[in-house]
Amino acid sequence: MACYDFAQLPVAEGLQRSLARVFAARCSSNGWASHRTSEGYWLPVRSFASWLAGLPAPPTEVAQITAAIWDAWRISRPATVGGQQQVTRVAALLLNDEHLSRSAAEVMARRMVRPRRVEESYQAGDFDQIKVAARRMFRSAVLRIEDNAAHLERWRGGAFEEGSREWLVGEALECLARTADVPSYPRAHNGTRRVRYRYLRALGGESGACTWQRLFLSRDEAVALGVLLMAEFGWNLSVIDTLAVPRATPDADPDEPTYRLELVKRRRGSGRHHETRNVTDHGAGSGGRLITQSLRATRFARAIVEDLAPGTDRLLVWRTTMPHQGQDNGVGPLLRMGISGQTLTGWGRVNGAGGSPFRRGRRTVQVVRGEPLQNTQDTHDRVYVLSDPQTQRATVPLLADGAESALRHAQQAVLVAQLRDQADPGDVPTATADCTDPDHGPFPAPGGGCGASFLMCLGCTNAHIHPGHHSRLAHLHHALGNLRSAMSPRLWQSDWADAHTRLEDLRERLGPATWAQALSRVTDVDRALVGGLLTGALDA
Repeated sequence: MACYDFAQLPVAEGLQRSLARVFAARCSSNGWASHRTSEGYWLPVRSFASWLAGLPAPPTEVAQITAAIWDAWRISRPATVGGQQQVTRVAALLLNDEHLSRSAAEVMARRMVRPRRVEESYQAGDFDQIKVAARRMFRSAVLRIEDNAAHLERWRGGAFEEGSREWLVGEALECLARTADVPSYPRAHNGTRRVRYRYLRALGGESGACTWQRLFLSRDEAVALGVLLMAEFGWNLSVIDTLAVPRATPDADPDEPTYRLELVKRRRGSGRHHETRNVTDHGAGSGGRLITQSLRATRFARAIVEDLAPGTDRLLVWRTTMPHQGQDNGVGPLLRMGISGQTLTGWGRVNGAGGSPFRRGRRTVQVVRGEPLQNTQDTHDRVYVLSDPQTQRATVPLLADGAESALRHAQQAVLVAQLRDQADPGDVPTATADCTDPDHGPFPAPGGGCGASFLMCLGCTNAHIHPGHHSRLAHLHHALGNLRSAMSPRLWQSDWADAHTRLEDLRERLGPATWAQALSRVTDVDRALVGGLLTGALDA
């Protein structure tokens, strides 16, 4: 049970009592659900009290905490998630005190801007390196534990001659499986222990690798298992830390067992903590195989925990190097449950993660898989994908390509003029089409009317094309094709490509037969008009 001494806070007794009262109210059955949550509030309260003690005139009771004092405390906190949590958690407690002034309550109740997280997903190669390191470490542990477990089973079956080296190792393993330690002399005051001489030579020494690691995961190996669970399933650290022992379904195939996973994610809120998932062991490389291996690697530690604290039901149990007074977690001084704290940072630094691999690793899994993992689609997109700096950088060239493609498509010369079966008496004839409204076109001239080239009529919504235009337009298309071979590609592309493309579009719409017929009907008037268009005489 957690114990918090408010009398040790460096503030006046009245304020100590007020803080203790609102804190205790949240520790009730209707408040916090775990000791870890209460500790998450205790640390900010302690920081707040220390900060108040440094003021020139520290308040002695809650009523003396003014809006100005609160704003100063808020500004003093770092612009990080942790800094925001200090402010919001202390505010959540103080707002329940009836003596808090209205002005202070108003500023405490203000919504804080969510700080931007600085972590980003790992590069593919970096994340692969982290997974390889975790896989190598955990696989080595599994093979070691399985090998020693097989030796223990053979010893129990009487396979070794009593007194032989193999028999002594087996007897030491039997003791280890029951007590989490090999036969040793009583520990010294400093916590060190000496392996009994009878087993020392058989075991090969008294280091962890020679003794307790034969049947138990070390701290780093437990972290490696957590990393693999994160990489395989995309779970966050709190889920992995408290993961219950997976159970094989009753009708599971012994060769391909299906496990029922009970996941708890407390941040979802009351009534939505729990999630169930089934995972099948389909062989090497499957998520189910990782569950099988984790059960095998932790079975001896979990058996001892079950004896000491029946019903504990935690998967991640590992053996510490030395017992620490007052930290047995109810399962003995040698065993620990879950993974958290500086252990993760140390493991990450040694294995190429730069720090704890879980936040960035989970983000990486979310980004790579492109689907929500234990969250909504909105949270997946907003928190993990769209805000990820690496994703944003990778998206820049894609967005640029998309924008350029859209621009090219928008600028692509296509036939805009409308096709008609016959001329409209109200239209005004031009060299390439008939115009419905020359005075209100998309290309007005400074002095009124239309200022565009006749070639642009093909790209104007005011233009109508009827069969009377087909022959000259077919001849223009042919002439532009001939002109293409007689001038530099750059100049032709600049001056004639758009008109040629629109005529290509017109030919496709009219069809080969109509186009061939139009070419056969080209007149001298058509040739003269086309010649004027090509020389610029008609647009002059």
